[in-house]
Amino acid sequence: MGQHGKSMKTIKGPAVFLAQFVDKEAPFNTLDGMCKWAADLGYKGIQIPTWETFLIDLDKAAESQTYCDELKGKVNSYGLEITELSTHLQGQLVAVHPAYDLMFDNFAPDAYKNNPKARTEWAIKTLKNAAIASRRLGLNAHATFSGALLWHTWHPWPQRPVGLVEMGFKELAKRWLPILDTFDENGVDVCYEIHPGENP
Repeated sequence: MGQHGKSMKTIKGPAVFLAQFVDKEAPFNTLDGMCKWAADLGYKGIQIPTWETFLIDLDKAAESQTYCDELKGKVNSYGLEITELSTHLQGQLVAVHPAYDLMFDNFAPDAYKNNPKARTEWAIKTLKNAAIASRRLGLNAHATFSGALLWHTWHPWPQRPVGLVEMGFKELAKRWLPILDTFDENGVDVCYEIHPGENP
């Protein structure tokens, strides 16, 4: 078999992204409930959205190996693995154009709403915590959004001024490089989900 055949043998799963099913009603309002639901449907893995604090306390996971071991043990007790942690909403807040501040404030904790600078700093710290938590959980990949400073200029009128795109990506790099360095130090790959509204 060629390389393609080998890689097909290592595919695991199926897995499910829990964020799509979170609800106030059981079984979608507790980690145990969601694990049992996923396992009963035949899933082998779950991707955990870190903004749902009833599923994971990300700050605690970054600080405590014991907490991570207990979390992993609970998930494993249902015959499931954690495939990745996800910071889609927090990653989006790493880079928000001021025109979108009001809309994206919905993704931030109340303490950081109406304060774009503090919100950005919180998002960057949160992503770094996700890198450490991923390592503590034995994960080597992480799912997120990049945020966007340039999306509103995709098809602008009047035309973009010269240098605007370069300036936007320079600022995006300034915010993301320290995060990417932290992921690198923890041996975790960042996987950007790409679609309109992201500037990877």
